[in-house]
Amino acid sequence: MITDEIKKIIKHYTSKEIRIGVLGSHSALEIASGAKQEGYETVVVCQKGREKTYTKYYKNVFDHVLMLDKFSDITKEANVKKLVDLNTIFVPNRSFSVYAGYEAIENQFAVPLMGNRSMLRTEERNTPRNQLYLLQKSGIATPKTFKSPSEIDRLAIVKVAEKERAIERAFFYPSNPFEFSKMASDRIAKGIITQEVLDQALIEEYVIGAKFNANLFWSPLTDEIDLLGFDRRIQTDLDGVLDLPAQEQIELNISTQNIEIGHMGATMRESQIEKIFEAAEKFVNTCKKEYPPGMIGLFALQGAVTKDLAFYVFDVSPRVPGCPCVEPTSPYMKYKYGMEVGPGRRVAMEIKRAVKEGRLAEVVT
Repeated sequence: MITDEIKKIIKHYTSKEIRIGVLGSHSALEIASGAKQEGYETVVVCQKGREKTYTKYYKNVFDHVLMLDKFSDITKEANVKKLVDLNTIFVPNRSFSVYAGYEAIENQFAVPLMGNRSMLRTEERNTPRNQLYLLQKSGIATPKTFKSPSEIDRLAIVKVAEKERAIERAFFYPSNPFEFSKMASDRIAKGIITQEVLDQALIEEYVIGAKFNANLFWSPLTDEIDLLGFDRRIQTDLDGVLDLPAQEQIELNISTQNIEIGHMGATMRESQIEKIFEAAEKFVNTCKKEYPPGMIGLFALQGAVTKDLAFYVFDVSPRVPGCPCVEPTSPYMKYKYGMEVGPGRRVAMEIKRAVKEGRLAEVVT
């Protein structure tokens, strides 16, 4: 871990020249737009062939572009130096974790991160002290996990990586071991998944309820939690299938895929919001102990509210959630700050306060 090196770098940053950087994917537009709202220059790291969104269509929110042959080149020493020379505070998103890799992020990417770099790998279920461990340690309700297909005794969801796109997951929903075997064999035959990745799949109870992604922010400067808002996912080709009448869905007889393609903002019944804050507080307190200094900045608890009004969490995003829709459509930050504040602006506000108070080292790792 490059913690000591980061502390030295921060000391040499010129406060008036700090820039906010992000990988050109996932949530870069949101982070950059929020940074500009707070008066910061921005840096975007692009991959050749995937850059037009940032260098042409929305070039107005990016001041500096670092163009790479491959996203994974971001951790090379020469590129790290370019980012440090620009006084960059880098905001990690999911694409950064996937393309750069956890080992390189922890041991090579000597650029100050707005967040806890050691927590990024907790998103993976096959790592020790992962998100499920943290949720259970926090006493947050989670779905029952099945250790093998033979244990399935209720509707379950199988979370398995796609064959061609490991970043995407090919969910399916068996209710017993026989259905698991049949559905898995069908998907393997169609080339959607492989037996190898199926053997590593997560099998958990499918919680029947209204789905909510709670987008949150913990400030190490104030020890307060902000609820930025709720969102729900738009997925292909699941949404397309669900648009059909039930009879046509049955006749179609295809293996649906849950590929996240967008988000919709949402609100929650006011009497239930306290439960969300309580779950967030438990999670933040656990992270302080397990991964000091804790869950810095943006994160999300993704779950569902059942008919008994219990909030079950089945996924954690220990970094920027991909949900720019929460600012205009889920108004919870307006209630606290008197104005709409999106994820990107909240990050920039924290950095600005840390700089003003001489506490920048407390919000980066």
